[in-house]
Amino acid sequence: QVKLVESGGGLVQAGGSLRLSCAPSGRLFNVNIMGWYRQAPGNRRDLVADITNTGIANYADSVKGRFTISRDNIKNTVYLQMNSLKPEDTAVYYCKAARTRDSLGYWGQGTQVTVSS
Repeated sequence: QVKLVESGGGLVQAGGSLRLSCAPSGRLFNVNIMGWYRQAPGNRRDLVADITNTGIANYADSVKGRFTISRDNIKNTVYLQMNSLKPEDTAVYYCKAARTRDSLGYWGQGTQVTVSS
């Protein structure tokens, strides 16, 4: 079964930067949108940013101006550049690829991002 594999998480000080990457382990089918979600302990999993195969990006208000999502359509790889990180950005970040934002699609196992104050 094809999976998404995230990388790039880690521990960083507030104000620092990290770049997350997500690539599939095999061929994906019927994928139009790819994105990043995050979940902190005790919280629900929320959308951080997503991007369509035509390059239209959407961001959560809390990350606008700080995070940038990009995508390589040939490799079906998606990236999240995170700048000016804050302690409240601490969470497990998950990658998703799907036909639409509401479709089940493919999910990764998650990568931990921890921002220290």
